[in-house]
Amino acid sequence: MDGTAERETPVLIAGATGYVGRRLAKRLAASGRPVRCLVRRPEAASDLKEAGCEVLKGDVLDPATLGPALAGISTAYYLVHSMGRGNTGDFEAADREGASNFAEAAAAAGLSQIVYLGGLGVGGSRHLRSRHETAEVLGSTGVPVTYFRAAVVLGGGSESFQTVYYLVRRLPAMVTPKWTTIRTQPIAITDVVSYLEAAADVGPWTGREVEIGGTDITTYGGMMGEMADAMGKRRPLMIRVPVLTPRLSSLWIGLVTPVDTGVARPLVEGLTTETVVTDPSGMELFDVTPIPMDEAMEAAVRELETAA
Repeated sequence: MDGTAERETPVLIAGATGYVGRRLAKRLAASGRPVRCLVRRPEAASDLKEAGCEVLKGDVLDPATLGPALAGISTAYYLVHSMGRGNTGDFEAADREGASNFAEAAAAAGLSQIVYLGGLGVGGSRHLRSRHETAEVLGSTGVPVTYFRAAVVLGGGSESFQTVYYLVRRLPAMVTPKWTTIRTQPIAITDVVSYLEAAADVGPWTGREVEIGGTDITTYGGMMGEMADAMGKRRPLMIRVPVLTPRLSSLWIGLVTPVDTGVARPLVEGLTTETVVTDPSGMELFDVTPIPMDEAMEAAVRELETAA
């Protein structure tokens, strides 16, 4: 398939009403690419219809809806994650089931690639483990998986970003556990979407892991300081303690931020793992120049405060 034909072929986005999916769908549609969005609640996707996207009702946990959604598709984005509000069960099991259903349907439809966004880092976190396992399950039927791996996404709709924002906004001083000293390499939402958009067609990136990160490596504590600067606030006083378990941290976050406690705990578990790009070769395949952290932080703060 030549480049022109690829540009005329629709792409499917599963999870199009999520934060990243919605931004990606609108970016692709604005570029003239036909976009098909698979959503559980079409009434929540009216803005995607207005942007020119085709909206189909479906669910990765309902295999019968996947065949029609994938008909005529070459590239499908899988941006579904079960952790969050509305999922009261085992998000890891739901992730496995959804990814397995999608992988089977993608193979049956003859897709050229599945593009997936997961997390950097490895370790005991259920959150990160489930993200990585999802990538493996998506590739289990032989369809090449282009697996982007990112750390904290700096954007107003990112749960991780919101957690840091509300901690800094509401606490002039805070008791901080060891995880605030763990290194991370946050990336702007606009850069994440740029990488995903560029992977819409088959290329040298297809079927490989691509670690993506911003220009700056910091710690979670350092990110809180940068957040305060972007908000025009005094940097919070941090009093480190040797022991503050993920469970206690998540309860503490639940008290002072609007982030759901069921989301906070697996997120905090993930914060105990270093999330830094160790192999930049994947990023080098794309013509994307990452935004510096201070600029990305300021833009994310504006986005969150405007939406509030």
